[in-house]
Amino acid sequence: MIERRPFESLGGANHGWLNAKHHFSFANYYDPARMSWGNLRVWNDDEIAAGSGFPPHPHSDMEIITYVREGAITHEDSLGNKGRTEAGDVQVMSAGTGIRHAEYNAEATLTRIFQIWIAPTRRGEAPAWGAKPFPRGERAGQFVVLASGFDSDVSEEGGGALPIRTDARIVGATLKAGESATYPLGASRRAYLVPAIGEVEVNGVRLSARDGAAISEEATITVTAVNDAEIVLVDAA
Repeated sequence: MIERRPFESLGGANHGWLNAKHHFSFANYYDPARMSWGNLRVWNDDEIAAGSGFPPHPHSDMEIITYVREGAITHEDSLGNKGRTEAGDVQVMSAGTGIRHAEYNAEATLTRIFQIWIAPTRRGEAPAWGAKPFPRGERAGQFVVLASGFDSDVSEEGGGALPIRTDARIVGATLKAGESATYPLGASRRAYLVPAIGEVEVNGVRLSARDGAAISEEATITVTAVNDAEIVLVDAA
């Protein structure tokens, strides 16, 4: 089962410095039919103006993954971590027992990100932050695990995905027009898929850029690019 959620149907708000679209209920956007998808709670499509960003604010008990689509995001937190994550790369913050952080677009141009929140299965642990480059070329024609709660993915043999404290994976792929990639989801799992760019077909369902696809009861997901595309998928419990 695949439910297409057109970009135009998403909730959101334009704050001037931030133009946010919400795949799930968030802030002042509430839709009882779009509260979560398994343990996936938030998928925000954020455009952050140059020289602006999210000032310091707290979180706890949430896995927060930032996928940078364009530009770069600069992170600072109460643990003393600082880092700049560029387009195509990923950062992960495990909020744990509590952390304060800020996320700024220190660039001269617009930054576009996907902000993904997944409920943790492990609580009461110290907060943590990490980031890693994932060159788009290494994802050409195939899905690569970007962040995962499974030790086999986090090991160097498994590709060295960023660790998260939950029963989930975030994977990404880049496809040329006409190329396909397959992901073995398993019929008991759920997935949520968004093309960052490009038009794709997902098990025969066509999606435009930034549409969402809520997927369940599909043992295998085959994504075919109608034109050059970049795909992000969350495999959720």
